[in-house]
Amino acid sequence: MNKIMKTTMLALALCAVALPMATMAQDIVEEITVVEAAVAEVTAADAMFTINNTWMMVSIFLVFIMHLGFAMVETGLTRAKNTVNILFKNTAIVAIGLLTYTLIGFNLMYPAEWLTTGILPKIALFIGTDPSVLTTGYNEGYTYWTDFLFQGMFAATAATIVSGAVAERVKLGPFLIFCTIYVALVYPFVGSWVWGGGWLAEMDFHDFAGSTLVHSVGGWGALAGIIVIGPRIGKFVNGKVKGIMGHNMPLLTIGAFLLWLGWFGFNGGSVLSADPMAVSYVLVTTCLAAAAGIIGSMAASWIIQKQPDLTMVLNGCLAGLVGITAGADVVSVKASILIGLICGAVAVVSVMTFDRLKLDDPVGATTVHLVCGILGTLFVGIFSSEFSVVTQAIGILAYGAVCFPAALLIFYVLKVTVGIRVSKEEELKGLDLGEHGQEAYHGFQFFTNV
Repeated sequence: MNKIMKTTMLALALCAVALPMATMAQDIVEEITVVEAAVAEVTAADAMFTINNTWMMVSIFLVFIMHLGFAMVETGLTRAKNTVNILFKNTAIVAIGLLTYTLIGFNLMYPAEWLTTGILPKIALFIGTDPSVLTTGYNEGYTYWTDFLFQGMFAATAATIVSGAVAERVKLGPFLIFCTIYVALVYPFVGSWVWGGGWLAEMDFHDFAGSTLVHSVGGWGALAGIIVIGPRIGKFVNGKVKGIMGHNMPLLTIGAFLLWLGWFGFNGGSVLSADPMAVSYVLVTTCLAAAAGIIGSMAASWIIQKQPDLTMVLNGCLAGLVGITAGADVVSVKASILIGLICGAVAVVSVMTFDRLKLDDPVGATTVHLVCGILGTLFVGIFSSEFSVVTQAIGILAYGAVCFPAALLIFYVLKVTVGIRVSKEEELKGLDLGEHGQEAYHGFQFFTNV
């Protein structure tokens, strides 16, 4: 009996100790599980943040290489005697765009405050260096620096578009002054209306990667430039259009393909994250629009000109890319092909129309970036049920109403003050020797009729 009682007492004692220990163990396990879940959540968030930033920075590199593409396209479509000048302009524009965006553009485009709701952004000088905005606290997807550099590459693109339109007769100094003013003030001011959360953003105007905000802004500047500066000597003779051939089709082709490559970053990076579904979809619509642009321009040039024109076909590719840029994230795959086909075909007709209007654009910048930028923005309302054609049209008109007069004014003031066009002698001899005292192809002899 004593043994039974002792055994029972021992068992009770063990239970008295074991039960609290079991409860404690369970609590510890639960706490460990919670901690592990929190660590896993933090790790996943950090990993996604790193992946987003990495993709954005890869996109930055791709957009940067587009400037080489622009330089090659402009060089290939113009004459050999102006090559150094064109390469110099395209090099300087990147530097001007990035530095002016650092000084004023970024804060003007993405203002912390608005002086008038959604219309006039408050001007602040220089990009911020507050540590709080350089981490995940700035944006859950990417850092402040990532955002700044990505947008800075876009800013430089707007001025590059103008360069090709006024090529072969513009003075270097005045042109660089124009670029500085236009990129520092006009581009970020109108950009703030949409990407900076301004009045057009409130109206639900949609321009995913900049058919209007980047390309038509550059296109309006290009149109103003060719109106003020006039055509090249020998372009229009006795009322007839005389073609002035570009000197290097291989460079043109390389440039077009570099731009196509860069557009994967231009549009793909505009997703502003590495979301695989969103990014891959945008890349598909972008690529198919470019391919369709080639087919559309090839068919149009073959029918109208009776021969397939390589310059038209490559510009058709770029036209398709510009056209899809506004709606790459919201139009269907079929619609992206149709957009490319239309823009490619329109590009051929548009280039010829500008010639008939005696507007001399050596590279077709007004066609590719302005005409197809407008079309691409309208197509968002036509091919996507989410957005209104009327709102898209209002945005297009608003950008034209500000950008074109502003560019026209800047060019006109430069014309009447310091002059914007080189002398007749310098234009005939070539800007390489006249402006730079250098030759792009030293030791080679080139013959030209104009």
